[in-house]
Amino acid sequence: MVILGIDTAIRRTGYGVVRMEGNSISVLDCGVIRNAPSLKHSECLRRIYLGIGELIEMFRPDAASIEMAFVGKNVRTTMILSMARGAAIASAANAGVPVYEYSPKTAKRSAVGIGGASKEQVASVLAALCRLEVSGIPDDSTDALALAVCHGNVAARPELAAFLTQPI
Repeated sequence: MVILGIDTAIRRTGYGVVRMEGNSISVLDCGVIRNAPSLKHSECLRRIYLGIGELIEMFRPDAASIEMAFVGKNVRTTMILSMARGAAIASAANAGVPVYEYSPKTAKRSAVGIGGASKEQVASVLAALCRLEVSGIPDDSTDALALAVCHGNVAARPELAAFLTQPI
C-alpha cells in the first residue's frame, strides 16, 4: 500500500510518501512544497494543488492522509490553513485518491508511540524504522510522514478497522 501524507501550510506544505508491506515501511519520498512570502495566497493554493497532483501522478498512492482541521486562536490563520488544506484535498479528490484525516496526536502515537512527540523525535524514529539518515528528513515533512504511517498502520490491520474513518 502506498500512502501520501500531507501536512498543510500556506508557505510550507510538508509531504511524505511511504510504501507499507506487512511490517515493512519504506519512505519513497519526502519534502516540502515551498511558497515564498511574496506570493499571493491564490498562487500558493495553486502551487499546493499542482504539487500534490504531481506527487499523486508520480507515486500513484492508494490513499492520502492529512491532519484534521482545528480552530486556533487566530481566526485569520485558521482560515488560511483551511484554504491550504482544501487545495490539497481537492487535488487528491480530483485524482480519485481517498483522503483520511487524523489528529496530530493520533498520527504521532501510531507512527512513533508518543502522541506528543516533537518533530525531531518523529524524524529519529522514522529514520531508524526506514533506515534513513535523519538529516534527510526535512522538518516540515516529519508530520506528513507520521500521518502516512498512521494511515498505513490503521488500514493494514484488520484488528484496527474500528479506527479507520470514512474518507473525507
